[in-house]
This record gives sequence, C-alpha cells and structure tokens, in this order.
Amino acid sequence: MTTLENRPNTALLVVDVQKDVVEGAHERDSVVANIGSLVERARREGVPVVWVQHSDEGLAHGSDGWRIVPELTPGDTETLVEKNYGDSFEDTDLETVLSGLGVGRLVIAGAETDACIRSTLHGAFTRGYDATLVSDAHTAGDKSAWGAPPVEQVIAHTNLYWSHQAAPGRTAGVDATKEVTFGAAS
Repeated sequence: MTTLENRPNTALLVVDVQKDVVEGAHERDSVVANIGSLVERARREGVPVVWVQHSDEGLAHGSDGWRIVPELTPGDTETLVEKNYGDSFEDTDLETVLSGLGVGRLVIAGAETDACIRSTLHGAFTRGYDATLVSDAHTAGDKSAWGAPPVEQVIAHTNLYWSHQAAPGRTAGVDATKEVTFGAAS
C-alpha cells in the first residue's frame, strides 16, 4: 500500500543493465534472460517499463560499454532515465516520469546489487513507493578482492533483508521472476 495518493499503478524498473556494468557479472546470462522475461510480460500486460542508464567517469555516456545489453531493447514508447548516482531518483526525472504514469509500486531488476539496486530500492521506499525486488533478476560483479563477500552471498543477503523491510504505509518484498505480479499498488 503505497503512501503516494492517486498512484495505483505498477511499473517495471530496469536498472543499469548495460554492457560494461554486467560484463562478467554473477550469472549474467540468466539474470539478463529473467529481465527479458519480465519486460516481455510487462509489455503484454500493459505495464510501463522504465529503463535506467548510468554514466560516470568510468562509464562514459554514449560509449559502447554504456549501451544497454544487446539482448534487451527499450521500446520506442518506453522511458529511459539517465543517471549519474546510485539512487535512480537522485538528480533525475524518474519521480516525474512515475508520477505521470500514476505509479506507486515498483518492481525492480538490474545491476549492481550492492550499489545501484540497493540505493534505488531504498530511494523508492523512502519516497513512499512499494518496492518489490526480483530475487533472480539482479546481479553484481565480484568485489571480494576489496573485502566484499562473494557475489552470491551479496545477492542472497540483499534478497533476505529486502524481504523484511517495513515502513508505515509501504510494502517491500522479494519475488522470483516467475512469481512476480504486476497488479496495482494496494
């Protein structure tokens, strides 16, 4: 039950599934395939698909590595939000886009689990959105050389803690690709 008034709709938010972001990522191909399945289902059901594309010093806007992976293609009428920070809402027009679509619930998939996915989940939740993380449709690269746990543990931990988030008037949850429903925000 979103805290956003008159926002009964759900959108699929696909975050940073770009060539260089997911190159070498944990279970990259299956995650991309799961995202593709979600995109196809959202389109069939008339659910908005909103794409987010990151750029910064290491990921130059317009470069080949900046592009969305070739397996996924944003539709001509689907919104693409460009960002420079982890949280997809930060200094972007994402809130304006979602408001215009009457969206109060987000189904979130993409990369990287331990950066932009977590930041966007929290950004959505603190802004009043219901937020569902797709457990098998997010990934990250291995950062264990810098002291992080192995990627599969990062993903498992993110799925675990997001399934237990709570806040007044909002719901958080985790569903596998096959369990995702795009029903209206409650």
